[in-house]
Amino acid sequence: MSWPTHEVTNQSPDLGDYNLFDADAALREAAAREGAGWATDTLRATGAALGRVEVFEAGRLANTYGPVLQAFDARGNRVDQVEFHPAWHDLMRGIVARGFHASPWAEPRPGAHAARAAGYLMQAQIEAGSLCPTTMTYGAIPALARDAQLTRDWLPRLMSRDYDPRDVPFAHKRGGLIGMGMTEKQGGSDVRANTTWAEPDGHGAWALTGHKWFFSCPQIDAHLVLAQAPGGLSCFFVPRWRPDGTKNPVLVQRLKDKLGNRSNASSEVEFQRAYATLLGEAGRGVPTILEMGTYTRLDCVLGTTGLMRQALTRALHHARHRSAFGAKLVSQPLMRNVLADLALEVEAAIALALRLARAFDEHDDTSQHLRRLITPAAKYWVCKRGPELAAEAMEVMGGNGYVESGAHARIYREMPVNSIWEGSGNVMCLDVIRALGRSPHAAEALAAELAPAAGRNADFDRFIGKLQRTLGAAELDPTGARRLAQDIVLALQAALLLQHAPDGIAQVFCRSRLAGDWGYSFGTLPTGCDVESLIQRALQTE
Repeated sequence: MSWPTHEVTNQSPDLGDYNLFDADAALREAAAREGAGWATDTLRATGAALGRVEVFEAGRLANTYGPVLQAFDARGNRVDQVEFHPAWHDLMRGIVARGFHASPWAEPRPGAHAARAAGYLMQAQIEAGSLCPTTMTYGAIPALARDAQLTRDWLPRLMSRDYDPRDVPFAHKRGGLIGMGMTEKQGGSDVRANTTWAEPDGHGAWALTGHKWFFSCPQIDAHLVLAQAPGGLSCFFVPRWRPDGTKNPVLVQRLKDKLGNRSNASSEVEFQRAYATLLGEAGRGVPTILEMGTYTRLDCVLGTTGLMRQALTRALHHARHRSAFGAKLVSQPLMRNVLADLALEVEAAIALALRLARAFDEHDDTSQHLRRLITPAAKYWVCKRGPELAAEAMEVMGGNGYVESGAHARIYREMPVNSIWEGSGNVMCLDVIRALGRSPHAAEALAAELAPAAGRNADFDRFIGKLQRTLGAAELDPTGARRLAQDIVLALQAALLLQHAPDGIAQVFCRSRLAGDWGYSFGTLPTGCDVESLIQRALQTE
């Protein structure tokens, strides 16, 4: 006879099936407000489909059993294939079927980028590694569209909603994906230090020789690659297969063993006279590939916001069920301050992310300037806030949040990557200064965006006045670039909340983030704040 040592009690139940869209008032409202109201039914269906337990389980499996490189086949032929757990392909199949990789280009309409952003934000809550090929394809399509041959031969299948993982020449595939390769050992973010070189191959194309230190998704169909050419640093289109049907010699040296993003195959590669075609003008490689980078930076904001949202969801769910010291966690005053502060941060991030996505839908000059300024600022600030929020949410769950058997440890390990790739924090903040320095219209576009919120909160008005004085300086000091980027984002978040969020929430944001009446660590909201409204609004499943 076996004797149980104890009965398990006072543990929060599994989150279970829930609708990611219906549970998130901030996302529902932002999607409708920013031009994606027409997609409400689709987004609700997406939220229900993604919120199933088995979909979260697929995310776990794809990370537990990560990609494996098979450099050679059984006969010694170089194949450079990457094997994935079936869960990875299930996730990618769903992403492509929902059009997160290409829908604004395949089905353009007002609000298409905002609708895609809302869906992407929900997808990020499931699994982050599969977002890498998704966002690179999304960003690459407008760059490829500038080339007539690529438009004809590649774009129709890249816009397909049929996921086709086969390693065969692209002409034989039903759909495809695109990646990029910029970083080299000696350069990192300084891509002008790249040494990979390109030379004409004598047949109208180019041959690349060199390496990439980070080359994401080596298994997919083509990559945009920076290389030195006779005309200077240029952007090249490098397909996985050459036109003659042979494998392009982009040799995978190893897969990266990363802190997070473990489901995704990041690699080191060498080019041994790899076949390539020039994309854009010779010597204009950085501007060409940065067109792709503008969209991928948007996705860094969306991806981090989605991870933050899921961290908050799990912390709230746990606190509503777990008791300590004679009461539910969610009922205890200091814990309520922590949860409300986390909820406030996520609400502001969602409002900002969807507003930024709308700037990608609009093509007037003001939107273009706003997009140029806010994208790097938002990437800096939101992606910096993500790891801190994830750590605090983990602390809410205690040891249950720290162990790998839960979902939260993976969320925590995913958080830093969006601050690193597509330009680290310093790169983003210096880009903010460049945007302001190159065009006075950038500051004007920001001022126009903030103006409707004027007069609604005294702390906001004082903060904006100070920010405008900084922006009006004859020369912006790069040593203050981080503070400037932070203040731009806080100002815009406050303006959005003052105009669109429940008034109590907007006032708490201004009082805590703008007035200096906040301890900067989560859980230090000023006394008297309406924490109950924040907690109840944050998760509407129970």
